[in-house]
Amino acid sequence: MVKKREPRHKVSRRFGVDIYGTGGDSLQRRLHIPPGGFKGGRRRRLSEYGMQLFEKQKAKAYYGVHERQFQRYYQQAERMPGNTGHNLLQLIERRLDNVVYRLGFARTRPMARQLVVHGHVRVNGQKVDRPSYQVKPGEVITLTEKALQIPVVIEEMESHRIVPAWLQREGPVGRVVRLPERDEIPEPINEDLIIAFYSRY
Repeated sequence: MVKKREPRHKVSRRFGVDIYGTGGDSLQRRLHIPPGGFKGGRRRRLSEYGMQLFEKQKAKAYYGVHERQFQRYYQQAERMPGNTGHNLLQLIERRLDNVVYRLGFARTRPMARQLVVHGHVRVNGQKVDRPSYQVKPGEVITLTEKALQIPVVIEEMESHRIVPAWLQREGPVGRVVRLPERDEIPEPINEDLIIAFYSRY
């Protein structure tokens, strides 16, 4: 995993959306203003290629995936039956770090990734420390006792965040019920533009 050292608010302002879900009044006031401000008084109009690249970069930022890995997801999605764009989003949604985030065990995906890398996540009772691990229906996701004592984890689990229908959580135990449907992925990502970007090569 490539570490992102760029300020999070700057990344969110670049794409005009709250990438990390951290919120805050400061970000909301400046979310529509790109880093460096407007050149010429407004956002530059993007070419077709620019829009495709922008959408790909936004998806990578949301899920914290670097280029080579994201390209592998695309290649895998292309080989799968069905809609390539939907397959792509389904693959990155099934990443273990994303599932830990969706289950409400972590406030953000970076926090979920840290829990995984530090060995705090169990899949079917076995430690899995790869954020890119692809969960499968029927698998059970839990945190270690040590992780369950972390104040921010306790706070998140008590926040009663809504868990998507393809997952299920009862207290500290999460389960993968089935694969996610397209309408269960709330991030504003246009996967058709991403597929068009990679189809150029």
